[in-house]
Amino acid sequence: MALMDWFNTIWLNSGLAPLWNALPDWLALDARQLIFVVATPLFIGLFLWEYRKIRHNKKLVDGRESWLNFMLGAGYQTTELLFAGLIAFPLYAFAYQHRLLDIELNVFTAIALWFLVDFCYYGFHRTSHRVRWFWAAHVTHHSSERMNFSTAMRQNATNIFNGGWLFYVPLAFLGYNPVWIGVCYALSLVYQYFIHTTLVGKLHPAIEYIFNTPSHHRVHHGRNPEYIDRNYAGVFIIWDRLFGTFVEEKDDQPVEYGITRPVYSNSLVVNWCHEYVDMFRAIGQKGPLTQRLKHLWKPPEWEREQ
Repeated sequence: MALMDWFNTIWLNSGLAPLWNALPDWLALDARQLIFVVATPLFIGLFLWEYRKIRHNKKLVDGRESWLNFMLGAGYQTTELLFAGLIAFPLYAFAYQHRLLDIELNVFTAIALWFLVDFCYYGFHRTSHRVRWFWAAHVTHHSSERMNFSTAMRQNATNIFNGGWLFYVPLAFLGYNPVWIGVCYALSLVYQYFIHTTLVGKLHPAIEYIFNTPSHHRVHHGRNPEYIDRNYAGVFIIWDRLFGTFVEEKDDQPVEYGITRPVYSNSLVVNWCHEYVDMFRAIGQKGPLTQRLKHLWKPPEWEREQ
């Protein structure tokens, strides 16, 4: 029996299919966010395990900041649930309606989609560091000066409005069902939760060569000059190796976590919006309009000549 036939048999006999079909269309389509919701208790439990091991080291974990991180994550999940159906899904539906191919889900197309979603994530993630508009949302994830599992939950509630999801729309236009795209994306982010830790050292060289690991991702969160804007990978570090953005974690260069312009605040709004405020303030300064607007797509560190 084919894999999908087996899956469909299990699904139909589970009794869950009628419940799923009864959900509103926008909620059923957002399987991606439902995976996040289901995974959240696992995330919390894993952090509590980690917290017991590192709680005496304030450089690694701070209880108040960790609580803030989970609140930031909750805000992100809330806006995604409320607005994805209004903002992102119509464009995905349009792209899928005008798809180039009719791609059926099987083992081979599923594996291909997994790699394609990860490749799109690399493009999105790299852009989120090098284009200020996207950095304005992504900066929240990097603004902590500690690295632990709660840092993974440090997300921006403006993500759905910021437009990062646009990077995956071409996959729907190619012929992949948006639900499948969302599931792969969600599972990728679940994987990435596990690489936000200092408790795991370097793994076997073969794993380190192919996959994104805690060692590689610690580098990504560093503000050391040699570590900034490196290791953008989601699941597979091979993209960074291919496109020249890979840097290995060095024992003689400990990672200094955080951003180059730190923001110390326990306010959700400040953590979500401070880079937008700085960006629009820069746009508002006197000068030719064409130069002022460049603050939207130039790198975060770019400044106009005075």
